[in-house]
Amino acid sequence: MNLSPWEYDDMIHIGKDFASHEVVEAYDAKHRRLRDVGKENEAVITGFDLSEDHVVADIGCGTGAFVLMAARRCAKVFAVDISTAMLDYTRDRAAREGITNIVYCNGGFLTYRHEGEPLDAISTSLALHHLPDFWKHRALRRINAMLKEGGRLYLMDVVFSGEDYERGIPAWIEKVRSEAGPDIAQDLMGHIRDEHSTFTWIMEGLLERAGFRIDDRIVSDGAIARYFCTKLPNRD
Repeated sequence: MNLSPWEYDDMIHIGKDFASHEVVEAYDAKHRRLRDVGKENEAVITGFDLSEDHVVADIGCGTGAFVLMAARRCAKVFAVDISTAMLDYTRDRAAREGITNIVYCNGGFLTYRHEGEPLDAISTSLALHHLPDFWKHRALRRINAMLKEGGRLYLMDVVFSGEDYERGIPAWIEKVRSEAGPDIAQDLMGHIRDEHSTFTWIMEGLLERAGFRIDDRIVSDGAIARYFCTKLPNRD
């Protein structure tokens, strides 16, 4: 894809560079210590009410946990990630499980070009923070355009709901340290320092301006937000 000189290149890694199988595998193991990934994905699939005729995408699909689960329930899943190592890892897992209805796409929020009929649903988890807020809005508008009318969006990310940085951030880091270990706490500190997480009131404004209705909002630890949204009819 050719970018204009003013456009943000979302194919450049922000934070950890997931360029090798070893780094990807370590990422997968770390997050399973911190999160109940299976339970999270089951809640998304239930929220989407997926059926065998649905077509969905996961943008920033990572190691493919949602992709593999969704592929067992619906017609087709587009696995989208800027990391070819992440896509290869997901492809290998799918092959071992005999799953063949996944389309693998090397791209990001701003570079992925969806081909085919509009999607029934899109999921994205812990990925949108790679973009500054201006580009988050453009990404959400692009996501909206990929969905059919009434299509669903699930967005999970680090999104801050408070402004008591001096107490809130260290308390969250210490909780992660005690529950998942010092290596993940170190990763979290790097995320807060170097990446582009935003506030709930900004994220919610971006979602609404991009043409979504927020149906459900779940915030935990004052820093993790989960949104289920529906694409509204075009007002033009």
